[in-house]
Amino acid sequence: MALPIRQIAYFVPDVRVAAARHAALFGSGPYFVAEHIPLRKALYRGQESQLDHSSAYGQWGELMVEFVQQNKPDPSAFHDMYPEGSGSAGIHHVALFVDDLPSAIAAHKAAGREIALYAEMNDGFAFAMVDTVAEYGHMIELYSPTEVLTGFYAFVKTAAEGFDGTDAVRDIRFD
Repeated sequence: MALPIRQIAYFVPDVRVAAARHAALFGSGPYFVAEHIPLRKALYRGQESQLDHSSAYGQWGELMVEFVQQNKPDPSAFHDMYPEGSGSAGIHHVALFVDDLPSAIAAHKAAGREIALYAEMNDGFAFAMVDTVAEYGHMIELYSPTEVLTGFYAFVKTAAEGFDGTDAVRDIRFD
């Protein structure tokens, strides 16, 4: 069964700047920026951790684009690829929908891949970053297509219909 890429995510120093540039260069967007996304749980390589990050989400054709920045210098799946203070930016992960997140995580572990991040948002929505950097040069994010998630994807895609570049970076909030 093929699992199509639903999203491509770039790690950047400033999500607002990156989103505005991408919209201007490629006509993507608009981008919705969520600052300091609240997580009720974060496990970095199996250990409890804190992850303070912000993201900008926009549509680029049929694909969602995410720009993500980490707001604190803590160890993380992001800093594994782009160390704090390096000024580096680039592709961090692609996201896939899976029918059963725990089973998908178990399958990747059985194949010898480490789970670099497991996180849950305050509403219980869970996602995982699989470390596939040695294999593909980036990580893979896994999540189940819940109604909340597919609704958000539809919201971003609908906002892109007829987007003319005006107000390319907009604020949203996740509780």
